[in-house]
Amino acid sequence: MTPPKFSDWDLDRNISDAIGKLGWEEPTKIQHEAVPVGRKGIDVVGQARTGSGKTAAFGIPILEACEVKKTTQGLVLCPTRELAVQVAEELGTLQGNKGLSIETVYGGTDLEKQAKLLEEGVDLIVGTPGRVIDMSKRGHIDLASIAIFCLDEADRMLDMGFFPDILWIVERMVGRKQTLLFSATFPQEVLDAAEEFTSNAVHVMSEDLEVEVPEIDQFAIKIGRLNKMWALGRVVASMSESDQMLIFTNTKRMVDMLSERLDRQGVDSAALHGDMPQNKRERILDSFRKGSKKILVATDVAARGLDVDGITHVVNYDLPDETESYVHRIGRTGRMGRSGEAWSFVGSNEIGALDKISNTWGMKIPIVEAPELPEGKKEMARLKEDWDELSDNFGMVTIRLPIGNEEASKMSLANWIVGEARVPEVAIGEIEIGNDASMVEIHVKKASYVIDVLKSRKFNGKSLKPEIIN
Repeated sequence: MTPPKFSDWDLDRNISDAIGKLGWEEPTKIQHEAVPVGRKGIDVVGQARTGSGKTAAFGIPILEACEVKKTTQGLVLCPTRELAVQVAEELGTLQGNKGLSIETVYGGTDLEKQAKLLEEGVDLIVGTPGRVIDMSKRGHIDLASIAIFCLDEADRMLDMGFFPDILWIVERMVGRKQTLLFSATFPQEVLDAAEEFTSNAVHVMSEDLEVEVPEIDQFAIKIGRLNKMWALGRVVASMSESDQMLIFTNTKRMVDMLSERLDRQGVDSAALHGDMPQNKRERILDSFRKGSKKILVATDVAARGLDVDGITHVVNYDLPDETESYVHRIGRTGRMGRSGEAWSFVGSNEIGALDKISNTWGMKIPIVEAPELPEGKKEMARLKEDWDELSDNFGMVTIRLPIGNEEASKMSLANWIVGEARVPEVAIGEIEIGNDASMVEIHVKKASYVIDVLKSRKFNGKSLKPEIIN
C-alpha cells in the first residue's frame, strides 16, 4: 500500500503551502492516524511523544477549523511555558499565510501586556493552566466561547499537579465541540480524564514509541551562556574540510543571533527557519546537501525532514527540553554507518537534565573539556570570566588560599577577609582549613572584587594567590 502524502488530504491552501515549504511530504504515523479524524470534528485521544510530529497531528485540524475573526475559537494547554512557546511557534509556521492570531498565555511575563493582546482579539491561545485561569478570572479569556480544546502532554500535566486546574478550565468551556488529548503514557488518572473530557473519541497511536539511539560519540561541555560561542569555536575548529555541522537552538531568535555571530566571524554558515520563503529554504537545503554550506543553524521544527548523509557533527547549543528531542537531534549524524559526533553545551543548572537524558536512553555522555585549538587556528570568541557559572546553587564561589590550620582559624581568616575587602560578613560562606590550604566560599556578587583585593594583600607576611575551584 502506497504511504499517504499530505497532498492527498486537500488541506486548506495556506496550510498545504506551509507544509510544502517545510519540505514535508509524508505524514508521520501519529499524523496519519489523527489528522483525518480530527478534521471531521471527532474527539481524538492520542498516544505520542515529543518528536513524533504530534503538534501537527492536533495543530492541522485546529488551524483548519479556526477562522480569522479575532475571537478565541481554540485553546491548547501545555505543561510548561517552554513547550507552549514551541507549540505556538510550530502552529504559526503551519498556518502559513492564513492570518490567524495565535498568542501564548503563560506566567512569568508582563500580565498587563498579555491582557492588552488578548483584549485586541485572539483566534487561538496556547497557554499553561495557571495563567489561563488567571486571565479567565480577569475577564480577558472567554472560556465559554471556545469550541476546540487540546490537552498536550497530559501525563506531564498530571505529574506537575495541574489536573485540578484543567478540570476548572474544562468545566467552564460550555461551548466546547471537540477535544484532542495527547499523552506519551496513560496512567489511570489520565485514562479517567480522557473518559471524562471526551465523547466517543477515536484512539490513535504513533509508532511503537521506541526511539532508536544512534551509535555515535557523544560529549558534553559544562559551560555558561557567556562562553558557549567560545566552545562552539573550538568544536568548529576541530572539523576537517569535508565535515558538516548541524547546530540546534531552541528558538528562532537564537537561530538568527547565532547565525549573525558566525557570519561576523567569517564562518560559512546558514540559518534555517520554518517561515522562510520556499525558494530561499530550498536554496539553503540544496547548498547544505551538496556540501557547499558547511554549517546549518536550525530549530527542531525547521530541521524536521532534513536528511543529509554528510552531517558529521551535531551541536546542541541549547539543550532540548525533552529527552526524545535529544535523540532525534543526534540521530542527524552517524548516518549510513558513518562516524559522527554530538556535542551538548550545558550550564550548571542543566546537569540534572543531561543526567535524565543519559539515564533514560542508557547512553554515556561524558562531560569533557572543549577541544584543543588546532595549531594555526584562531579562537572564534574570547573566553570570558563567567561568575554565575562558577557559583553553586546558593550563589557561592569557592576559592583556595595557601593558608594552613597553623596559620589561621576559620574566624580569624573570615574577619581578615571582611576587614581587608570591606565586604559584609554574609558575603563569606563556609570556610574549610586544611594542613596547607583553606577553601573559602564568597558570594558571586563580591567574588571578583574580593579575589582582586586578596591578590594584592599579604596574610601575616605571606603573599596569597587565590585559585578558583570549579
